[in-house]
Amino acid sequence: MRGSGPELGTVASGVVTLMRDHARARRYRTGATLFHEGDHSDWLGLVTKGRVKISCYGADGRERLVAVIGPGELLGELSAIDGEPRSATATALEPLEVAVLTSEEFVTLLEQQPRATLGILRSVIGRLRDSDKRRVEFGALDTVGRVGRLIIELAERYGEEGDAVIRIRLPLSQEELAGWAGASREAVVKALRQLRDRGWIETGRREIRVLDLPALVRRSS
Repeated sequence: MRGSGPELGTVASGVVTLMRDHARARRYRTGATLFHEGDHSDWLGLVTKGRVKISCYGADGRERLVAVIGPGELLGELSAIDGEPRSATATALEPLEVAVLTSEEFVTLLEQQPRATLGILRSVIGRLRDSDKRRVEFGALDTVGRVGRLIIELAERYGEEGDAVIRIRLPLSQEELAGWAGASREAVVKALRQLRDRGWIETGRREIRVLDLPALVRRSS
């Protein structure tokens, strides 16, 4: 758990230093779209403040949350490297600051600093591992278990501990949680109600409070 929110350091420190030394700062307001799925890719960024929602849309037109990216994580690095269109849409969940490089500048930096490439690889591989793990786990869980697993993940990354409670302050709607859990909004509402009724969590406006993490882990395993 993180007592004061996420900190820089998710990507190797060498990459963070390179980005900070050479990038330009961009600021986005809450709700701003940084790029859309299918857009041409000509830049990438390092998130230095705030969090970004990464989502894509299925054939049914429903938004599906893929990830939440916070300080110390790269944004758009895959498209910057391979030149392919954006694979997802990025939206600011809160006031956001990003250190930005053009794709050409980024590739040039990697050519000049080969060690930094290892940091990028570790970042990408970490996301792939997390994605594969979530896919396997979700396949064996019911909706309550999936929602519980997401809450555990959010608590580990963004939870603030205090007074035997872990507070997750993240502006995600029930619809967005549903897309992330691969379930309907109605099913997620019922799952949250069950977790509340068991005394394991409390929910407020854009906040989830975890009261019994061990019980949540057992139910979501």
